[in-house]
Amino acid sequence: MKLEIATLGGGCFWCLEAIYQLVNGVVKVVSGYAGGEKINPTYREVCTGETGHAEVVQVYFDSDIISYSEILKIFWDIHNPTTLNRQGNDEGTQYRSIILYHNEEQKEIALQSKQEEQKNWSSPIVTEVLPFTVFYEAEDYHQNYYRSHPNAGYCYFVIRPKVEKFIKSRNIY
Repeated sequence: MKLEIATLGGGCFWCLEAIYQLVNGVVKVVSGYAGGEKINPTYREVCTGETGHAEVVQVYFDSDIISYSEILKIFWDIHNPTTLNRQGNDEGTQYRSIILYHNEEQKEIALQSKQEEQKNWSSPIVTEVLPFTVFYEAEDYHQNYYRSHPNAGYCYFVIRPKVEKFIKSRNIY
């Protein structure tokens, strides 16, 4: 197994986590915060927009099974990278679209992927592509959120349709 990490933000981390957990070759997905200044921020602090952090997921994947490029293709497919600091009704800098690369190879792949993806959008992609610095794991109650609370309002009305669309588009089941 060749384990790699992708750190991505595209709205609420629960949405990204729920989808990446379905992907063959993904070993683990952890929700958390990155891209800001505050050391060890809490969810409440991140929600104020004052920490500079985005809600992100760290996707641990076996690159012998799925490539970083394929991880990014999913990323582009599951959120709108043209809306600044917003996904659906979730609004604020913590919901921004962001790719935090872990090495120069990831940087080049991310930049090329962003350029290619722009062809699919009439509005400019606002996704930030920045070097990864530090990741703070979100509180325990945020981990595996959709799997733990599938019938909670947000899960049922926001995450479930995204998951169902993804499953249908990939012929997963």
